[in-house]
Amino acid sequence: MSLLHIMILIPFIFAIFVPLLYKLFNSRIHTGWFVLIIPVVIFIYLLRFIPGISSGEAAYQSLNWIPSFGINFDAYVDGLGLVFGLLITGIGALVILYSIYYLSKEKEALHNFYVYLLMFMGAMLGLVFSDNILVLYVFWELTSISSFLLIAYWYQREKSRYGAQKSMLITIFGGLAMLSGFIMLSMMTDTYSIREMFTQVDTITGHSLFIPAMILVLIGAFTKSAQFPFSIWLPDAMEAPTPISAYLHSATMVKAGIYLVARFTPVFGGTSEWFWLVSGIGLITLLYGSVNAVRQTDLKGLLAYSTISQLGLIMSLLGIGSAALYFGYGDEADLYAAAITAAIFHMINHSTFKGALFMVVGIVDHETGTRDIRRLGGLMTIMPITFTVAVIGAFSMAGLPPFNGFLSKEMFFASVVDVSNLTEFNMDTFGILFPIIAWVASVFTFIYSMILVFKTFRGKYKPERLEKKAHEAPIGMLISPIILASLVVIFFFFPNMIGDYLLKPSVAAVLPAIAENSIMDMYITPWHGWNTELFMTIGVIALGTLMYISLRKWAGIYRMYPQSITLNAIYNSALDKAQSWSASLTDKYMTGYIRDYIAYLFGFFILFVGGTLIVTNSISFDASNNAPVNFYEIALMVAMIVAAFTVLLAKSRLTAIISLGVLGYLVSMFFVIFRAPDLALTQLVVETVTTALFLLCFYHLPRFKEQVHKEKKGVPFKPLNLIISIGVGVVVTLFALSANGTRLFEPIAGFYEDSYKLAGAKNIVNAILVDFRGIDTMLEIFVLCIAALSVYTLVKLGLSRREK
Repeated sequence: MSLLHIMILIPFIFAIFVPLLYKLFNSRIHTGWFVLIIPVVIFIYLLRFIPGISSGEAAYQSLNWIPSFGINFDAYVDGLGLVFGLLITGIGALVILYSIYYLSKEKEALHNFYVYLLMFMGAMLGLVFSDNILVLYVFWELTSISSFLLIAYWYQREKSRYGAQKSMLITIFGGLAMLSGFIMLSMMTDTYSIREMFTQVDTITGHSLFIPAMILVLIGAFTKSAQFPFSIWLPDAMEAPTPISAYLHSATMVKAGIYLVARFTPVFGGTSEWFWLVSGIGLITLLYGSVNAVRQTDLKGLLAYSTISQLGLIMSLLGIGSAALYFGYGDEADLYAAAITAAIFHMINHSTFKGALFMVVGIVDHETGTRDIRRLGGLMTIMPITFTVAVIGAFSMAGLPPFNGFLSKEMFFASVVDVSNLTEFNMDTFGILFPIIAWVASVFTFIYSMILVFKTFRGKYKPERLEKKAHEAPIGMLISPIILASLVVIFFFFPNMIGDYLLKPSVAAVLPAIAENSIMDMYITPWHGWNTELFMTIGVIALGTLMYISLRKWAGIYRMYPQSITLNAIYNSALDKAQSWSASLTDKYMTGYIRDYIAYLFGFFILFVGGTLIVTNSISFDASNNAPVNFYEIALMVAMIVAAFTVLLAKSRLTAIISLGVLGYLVSMFFVIFRAPDLALTQLVVETVTTALFLLCFYHLPRFKEQVHKEKKGVPFKPLNLIISIGVGVVVTLFALSANGTRLFEPIAGFYEDSYKLAGAKNIVNAILVDFRGIDTMLEIFVLCIAALSVYTLVKLGLSRREK
């Protein structure tokens, strides 16, 4: 096992020991100090890849998992994976440091928190470093499971359970759709390797499954990254503790869908379908999130919708940048490839300023007892450090200088303006919508950024509305947001510090088919002159300021939208109806009668097995090799039929039991005729014991037909029972005859005929049971032992109840 694989698996391994560390040391030291070591070590380990990655190299290690099916744990580190790996571990370390001071070691179940957090961290690392699509899917679903546990960390709260359930349902649905798309891709390329798929792009794009596979993969990406209309799970996920929100919903989990789109851009990019779906949904999500963020009164709710908006911005840039693959090379390809640079740059910037803002909101909630904007105000002088971090993060989110968000937002404006001039993909008709939607959404982004800062920290201080006396957070809780805020400023003044070492190799990983020319030489600078995007920014600030000042005059427009047709209302209604329908359906077939359950099973057996025999035209019977039927065999068969009908028509319980026993004894006679004395002896013993047990339970059996006849009531005839019984008999008979008459392979009987040489046994049946199928027989005995212990336990429980 290589160091790459150990790096991915170590969070899972360490998670096993967290409960033990919690039990031994939690009374003296916060468990988070032990956990903090893991992301710090992995972050330092990943830093060593930067020189090689920036020079165009990549790291690859393979570990056999299921080699017979071509499923290996292939770890691959390139520019794109490295950026995500550094974010996962770097932000993860800061979040754990923050959580040490945010979560009380006396009041919280910290062992659960850190186990879930490490599971999530390992799953995200496995996701971004996996080259095998099936391994990637396993880690993808692990992120959904661990995020479900993290969101439901405070499971005592109904809203936490609701938010966790919603996120699980939506993201797991997307994951299953993505898996279907992956399977289609493997069918088209005969490989599970993403890198090998890059070499078969022509085969994929020309295949009939191209569009279905693309849509299914995008559904997975859109659900995970909260793209419209799947974005409704993210605001409800804010019920999780703030460290979880800062980690999952700003820097990592929601970026998994971004990673997936970026990773598969070389496969699907360059087509109009991919361009419009990714950029179109991204722009809609950008506008939807920004407009809805303004109406929020909860600070985390505002950040949730702002996250949706920013994720839409990044997604739209990835869609715009995919147009570079259409041109292949040249100035036009370079022009649109700049959007990929902007997407990755803004993703990094978003992780810094949004992580800081989530921590700021957590501090406000922790130190005041509320996140309600209507109850806050005047905290600027009371919490000056928190206020400073909030200004840096919010102004960067609004796209103002001198903060890193301004740089990537300007690059975003430049990309939407450039793509509006594109003549391909029908952009000559709809291209103008790109800069318009981007500009309008940016205006609302400016407004909610100002709301976050000024409604919270300026205005009148309202101590009577707060649950706690407000004060500045302890220094330990401030370290992480201060570091992130510092990066926001540093990246503005030194953007090429990450541009040369991270952005360029990331773009090369997303657009490997494009020659390394001017894209690789792109230089990020805060000043590009008086250009269109700068004038767009000035317009955003002017109109945004005016709308923020007059917010009370027009905010009432939100109340005009009917709540019954919101996405949340539609989801809740669909979920309620699904639960109602499922309960109604369950009540119909879960009757409590074994007779009904057996009817369902046999009915399905008739339809499935019988239908398969008919559809595949497999009903055949070859009697040429059968032995002749003797008269005594016919006599035994007739006797069995008579015994069976006697059981059905008997008017006495005793007669029915004896007839059932006779039927079993007649079967044993067939075993004697067919020279299977062991089976005959077994059948006789079982039948004798069964008959004896029936007779012993004679008194306790339910009323039989004679009681019905005494009451002069007829036994109701049930045609369905007759149809099912005849159907099962016919299907089993046809199946047995067809199996006997159809030999697809050589019979295994010849192997067992040499049992004396192979097993030293003269009795073939004993050799099969004891030697050839010894483990199977042992497991059967084990099952019988469990059944016997269960019966004994039930008998003892019954006796103990009677004694009481």
